[in-house]
Amino acid sequence: METILEPYANVAKSGMWPKEKEMAGKQTILGSSVSNIPWEEKPKGCAEVAWRYSGNPIIPRYPFPGAQGVYNSAAIAWKDAFLGVMRVEHRDSMPRLHLARSADGIHWDIEREKIHMTGAPADISHPAYTYDPRVCRIDDEYYITWCNDYHGPTIGIARTRDFKSFEQLENAFLPYNRNGVLFPRKINGMYLMLSRPSDNGHTPFGDIYVSESPDMMHWGRHRWVMGRGGQWWQSTKIGAGPIPIETTQGWLLFYHGVITNCNGFIYSMGAALLDRDDPTKVLYRSNEYILSPAADYETVGFTPNVFFPCAAVCDAPSGRIALYYGAADTYTALCFCQVDEVLDFLKTHSTVF
Repeated sequence: METILEPYANVAKSGMWPKEKEMAGKQTILGSSVSNIPWEEKPKGCAEVAWRYSGNPIIPRYPFPGAQGVYNSAAIAWKDAFLGVMRVEHRDSMPRLHLARSADGIHWDIEREKIHMTGAPADISHPAYTYDPRVCRIDDEYYITWCNDYHGPTIGIARTRDFKSFEQLENAFLPYNRNGVLFPRKINGMYLMLSRPSDNGHTPFGDIYVSESPDMMHWGRHRWVMGRGGQWWQSTKIGAGPIPIETTQGWLLFYHGVITNCNGFIYSMGAALLDRDDPTKVLYRSNEYILSPAADYETVGFTPNVFFPCAAVCDAPSGRIALYYGAADTYTALCFCQVDEVLDFLKTHSTVF
């Protein structure tokens, strides 16, 4: 049995771990400090570049009356705590977005009513379903992107400053599209969003594209970033996961890769490094998955064998990354990694195609 270590349980008086002392002045992540980031040390003898939280799943199968699962959700550091925009599957089997709060990033209090958004035209403001959200801070605003219902799946966008009022904008794309993931700053004066064109069903295909916008309303210059194939674990389709993490070496993108076998789809997590000035250029891309469904809560559920990364919280000074992922379309779980270890892994386990 693994021992659960409380965040910062073994901090030295200096406030830094030995490894972090070595890295002082060599910060890789270009971002801010999240001193209370949820964290658990890598288990002794673990050879993986990322490791699961031993208290998984952090949100159970039936979190409150009327809900049958919370997964594929967004989480961010907010002031001295954490906020989440959660995909809550209701007992009519329809997913909706709910706000959630957490003091430690592990234990979550989910609001019972779905998020109410204002400002959108009537024909897009009351969708039948909303799911797989991401939350991205750009300057002083937070943008939520999700899979929105408009005669099929497309990418919805809303913005907020306080997570009390939410202004819904126009949908970014025509149907059919999923996995809309914004970059956390403008690049060459434009907003950028990754997406995965799809179909109206479970989509047995899919590559990642990037699109740009001058105003978060009008999207164009759609460019291919990377495709499925190459290795079997990502041979059916791929899709962007958490908001890309800006590092000194490029944009670190965690993504899901899918293989189809005799039992259906299997979703695993990989990573890629994109050029900071031109994210259509893939510098490195993992030719092996980083984590794949193995734990019971990942292999058994409403959709077995799903490991779906959807959010990342980073502490830039230490290089620590806490990744939130959906497990088996039923649970929310957590895993951890260290940015320099991930980048080293990419450079030695990479095939770009």
